[in-house]
Amino acid sequence: MNINGTTKIYGLIGNPVAHTMSPLLHNTLALKMGHNMVYTAFLVPDEKLSDAIRGAYALGIAGMNITAPYKSAVIPCLQFIDPLAEKIGGVNTLVRTSAGYIGYNTDYIGLYRAMQSEGMEICGSDILIFGAGPAARTAAFLCVDKGARRIFILNRSVDKAKNLAAFINKTMSTDALLGLSFNELSMLPEQNMIAIQGTSLGMSPHENEVLIENPDFYKRIKAGIDMIYNPKETLFMKNIRNAGGIAINGLKMLLYQGIAAYEMWNEVTVPTEYIDFAYQEVVSI
Repeated sequence: MNINGTTKIYGLIGNPVAHTMSPLLHNTLALKMGHNMVYTAFLVPDEKLSDAIRGAYALGIAGMNITAPYKSAVIPCLQFIDPLAEKIGGVNTLVRTSAGYIGYNTDYIGLYRAMQSEGMEICGSDILIFGAGPAARTAAFLCVDKGARRIFILNRSVDKAKNLAAFINKTMSTDALLGLSFNELSMLPEQNMIAIQGTSLGMSPHENEVLIENPDFYKRIKAGIDMIYNPKETLFMKNIRNAGGIAINGLKMLLYQGIAAYEMWNEVTVPTEYIDFAYQEVVSI
């Protein structure tokens, strides 16, 4: 990598960011594609988010990714927001324009392509979503768009689960979503659910936590994806695998949402062989 006066700078804003694999992904793609760019991570304290966005634009940073806890908080800092990202209420990719950054949500694309790659068919399926924050919200919109039969949202705050379900039902003109409390688990299907884990449980310092602790419950789940990718195997994933189901982490989601962002920034299509190469680089860590 030859960094010089014309090198474009991209980066990730979040708190924390030490665990991120995004620099490896994007810098690998840049080398393969021959683009003069470098990607790094920026740790931004909560009270400095708007300053960071203004500063990034003033410094000429060509594009940004946004991760937890700022996917919703960043929206007021932006000049424009894509309609899908506005509907979801979360942004993870900023594209620079002459008037400011435009906010997009490529998590939607990343989650869908990751699930497709593992044969998790949303259309006609019963989906259980853990969480009610921006990640779970993205998953819920995706599942409605792709024709899920029923979508159940489970969260420690039942009010948040029910409010999210009600909001998406109204926004998408559907009645497929239902927010549940932990006293209503009997309302869930007994088998063949697809589960999406959209909380921070499983990440440090909550590696040994999951919303539902009873291992027998996971017999109801045929396949699951944890949107966390570090650690590589969470307790959520272990419980599904121990009960005989298929479980993957969020690494492929990271890959595909990153590919979508990279393509937006550089106005290119990344060849399949480069995607496969980048994935092997990331998964080897």
